[in-house]
Amino acid sequence: MTKFFYILILLCFFDTIATAQIKKDSVIIVQQDTSLLNQKAEDEIIDEIIERKVTPSKDKVQYFSQLTRYGFKNLFPKYGYNASQPYSSQVNPNAEEYMQHYLRVNSRELVRLKSTGLNYFNLIDNILMQYGLPKELKYLAVIESNLNVNCTSWVGAAGPWQFMPYTARDYGLVINGAYDERRDYYKSTHAAARYLLTLYKSLKDWLLVIAAYNGGPGRVYSAIKRSGSRNFWQLQYFLPEESRNHVKKFIATHYIMEAGGAVLPAGMPTTGSFALNAVSSGNKFNPYNNKPVLTTAEMEAAESQTISGKFNSIVIAKNIVIDIATFNRYNPGFDSQIATNGKYELVLPEDKMQLFMSLKYQILNECVQLLLSDNSVPAESKTFYPQRYNKKGKTKY
Repeated sequence: MTKFFYILILLCFFDTIATAQIKKDSVIIVQQDTSLLNQKAEDEIIDEIIERKVTPSKDKVQYFSQLTRYGFKNLFPKYGYNASQPYSSQVNPNAEEYMQHYLRVNSRELVRLKSTGLNYFNLIDNILMQYGLPKELKYLAVIESNLNVNCTSWVGAAGPWQFMPYTARDYGLVINGAYDERRDYYKSTHAAARYLLTLYKSLKDWLLVIAAYNGGPGRVYSAIKRSGSRNFWQLQYFLPEESRNHVKKFIATHYIMEAGGAVLPAGMPTTGSFALNAVSSGNKFNPYNNKPVLTTAEMEAAESQTISGKFNSIVIAKNIVIDIATFNRYNPGFDSQIATNGKYELVLPEDKMQLFMSLKYQILNECVQLLLSDNSVPAESKTFYPQRYNKKGKTKY
């Protein structure tokens, strides 16, 4: 009787283990099926965008943007950058050491572009958002061309996104003796978004997409095959050096633009407005220097006012008739700080401050409209063609 009892207990025990394993296997199968369904839906949206050459509906964009953010899984463990947290606590540890040399050589130029390129960044952000793409991808245009529409490489790539003629035509851009749409910011960015989606469909990782954008997808596929991995950090040395460095440039550019970082002497902070002040003052670091770098005369003639709301530096500068470089000198880190903190101590020359206060709500309304707009195109980003190529005498866009 006792023997029978022990046998019964053992049978119950093994039955419990078997049932638990079946449940575990079922969960894995369900997770795999869900993943496959997500990937299938993702690929269908990409195919629709590429074939129809139009932006997807807003409901698809909202769903698709939740999927594409996972493409930065090998750069940010939480799939994206949060401006309110220290950069080093969010980025893959491999990335920090990886980008140091590029930062050491190029940080000053990148800090300059952070101010002068804001209107282009706003345009690119707007278009990427329409395709459900991460906004971080705008920095690819920085490392391709320094945002210069007139940039042309020795192999014939042209425009801010450095399209080769055959790739540009494949993605709907017109290139002929009359004009070249690779140099049209609006149209070339739409084409770049579709091309990035094509690469992402097969690679499913934005760091690999950036490498492929530089050296072609064939070299990335070869690196995947030879390394046995789809993780950039594991296959990077199977890539050509130029493609590997392209990813390094992208990460470093993202760091400068988003975190306000710079390469500073040991012991100095590497993020935030302190780093920017250190760069602009020749690395004479002062931990309390979080104010504009102005002359004594400029400071005496300036006024300050704490503001809050969805203000945009470009819109303010346009309305009070001040160039953006001057505005940013008076108000370093304006866009990132007001977005993060919700308020900012605005500093302007006395006459400009009076004009701002008289137009404050009109400017705020325009800033909000820009934020909500799906199709805003800064006038200076449109392509204007010579009159002799324009039969009706109208500007082509």
